[in-house]
Amino acid sequence: MTLTEDQRALVEATLDFTQDHLAPHALDWDRDHHFPVDVLRKAAGLGLGGVYVREEHGGSALTRADGVLVFETLASGCSAIAGYLSIHNMVAWMIDHYGDPAQRDRWLPRLCAMDDLASYCLTEPGAGSDAAALTTRAVRDGDGWLLTGVKQFISGAGAAQLYVVMARTGGEGADGISAFVVDKDDPGIGFGPDERKMGWHAQPTRQVLLDAVRLPADRLLGREGQGFRIAMNGLNGGRLGIAACSLGGARSALDRSLAHLADREAFGTRLLDSDALRFRLADMATELAAARALVREAAEALDQGDPQAPYLCAMAKRFATDTGYTVADRALQLHGGYGYLSEYGVEKIVRDLRVHQILEGTNEIMRVIVARGLTEAFG
Repeated sequence: MTLTEDQRALVEATLDFTQDHLAPHALDWDRDHHFPVDVLRKAAGLGLGGVYVREEHGGSALTRADGVLVFETLASGCSAIAGYLSIHNMVAWMIDHYGDPAQRDRWLPRLCAMDDLASYCLTEPGAGSDAAALTTRAVRDGDGWLLTGVKQFISGAGAAQLYVVMARTGGEGADGISAFVVDKDDPGIGFGPDERKMGWHAQPTRQVLLDAVRLPADRLLGREGQGFRIAMNGLNGGRLGIAACSLGGARSALDRSLAHLADREAFGTRLLDSDALRFRLADMATELAAARALVREAAEALDQGDPQAPYLCAMAKRFATDTGYTVADRALQLHGGYGYLSEYGVEKIVRDLRVHQILEGTNEIMRVIVARGLTEAFG
């Protein structure tokens, strides 16, 4: 895909921010398990808090094709922070797209400024890949709702102010699910301890505990029973964001490998002059280019409302996250023992990118979605 002049300027501005505010601190944030909210608010100053939100609410009104450029670039500096920004923007888009005018006026300006952070609450301890089986329940209470349940693996939980929560308001299955906006200050909401995890140390991951949280009627997002559709449509874009983050992290690992092999010698010659190693680098670059092309094709399909877009988004998410992790792992191997040391940054990329194959729908579920698209015409 040839970038437009505006897209090139967008990438350049995002890269400047990444090099100034993300890359120099990524290893420290990872080591200290520090969530840099101040830096997120600086990103909002570039319009990155409301990438897809309409301009009248403070957003940037960018396309998905623009967005994948943004998140790939951010992830070249820190894939954990880029990943959280992708999730925050997924929630902001959901409120902009499905909220009524009062809801958009109430929540979007602060989300776009990142004065308020957002989290997405679908997964539960007993309902991950089978999201339609969720058991968090919202029951009517006068003019409002009482919300009870537990959400698992929630990125940004505790630090975020707003939570889009999927809860069952009707019978079993997808049609019984509705979406709600829950505020951190609502009585009855709580959080589990910060999870100890393999990667993504620069952002918190916690349970969200909902104990008869009383919500007024205006917290229902969209129509009753529309929640599963809202969740899935949000995930189409979220999958592209995470796919792009995998590309950016892997690209950084590849760049580090090139520099390392150029700097190291063995048996009297640069490692970069070894054909075997050069061929390995060529394969890594080729595979990333193929994944990038698929991600951009899926983004354009989503922008155009192509009915095949959900399947393309699933393909792109599966292929780009698998490819990104594989490239990062090969980069670690090319660094030899140095790749295993934290100070070189490659092992952090490997750890961070591993979870991309799980979140926003596991890659096994992406295969289910793609297979369904291939076979549904045959009954």
